[in-house]
Amino acid sequence: MAGPKPTRVSNRIRELRAERGVTQADLAETLGVTRQTVIAIEQGRYSPSLELAFQTARALGVRLDEVFTYRADETP
Repeated sequence: MAGPKPTRVSNRIRELRAERGVTQADLAETLGVTRQTVIAIEQGRYSPSLELAFQTARALGVRLDEVFTYRADETP
């Protein structure tokens, strides 16, 4: 049986956090989620809801498209 399908959404959360001196725990508290959720999003194991994606960008002080990128399939 195959595992979960990897997400096609990539992000720069770890990089942006580091630039701002924000820990995973700090970001999680700001967003109202667990640190484990932040870790899963950073690692691409979980795609956040649209609302959480916008909240993440706002918390990091950037536009949504500066945090998240959607990679479309190459095949039809």
